[in-house]
Amino acid sequence: MSNTSNSDYAATLLRVSSGIAFLAHGLLKVNVFTIAGTVGYFESLGLPGILAYLTIAAELAGGVALILGIATRPVALALIPVLLGATWVHAGNGWLFSSEGGGWEFPLLWAILQVAIALLGAGAYAMRIPVLQKTLGKFA
Repeated sequence: MSNTSNSDYAATLLRVSSGIAFLAHGLLKVNVFTIAGTVGYFESLGLPGILAYLTIAAELAGGVALILGIATRPVALALIPVLLGATWVHAGNGWLFSSEGGGWEFPLLWAILQVAIALLGAGAYAMRIPVLQKTLGKFA
């Protein structure tokens, strides 16, 4: 007998779709913009180049973790600073993400979605890793 509720399925939908989007954004930085190009862009904003590497790693690893449902709550929380950074980067371009250079609405919404994912948890169909569950308890 299963205790899976509509909330569990909703959490899964949020988690997996957000993970796919993070993975896509990370791969875009690697395969299209290139790592060197992404580092150069971050530096053109006055940010340290190392943040580009950390952002790419967070998007790729965080995306995979969300898709699989591994440590969902801490991963979602860890991705919020990346999204708030993206919100800051796009703030001068206007509200709508369809604005030239992309606006701030999408990264801010995505940050809020990570808060919702952190509150809801992994939902249904998440990988349960005993070591993480033991270490992180219900927070995993």
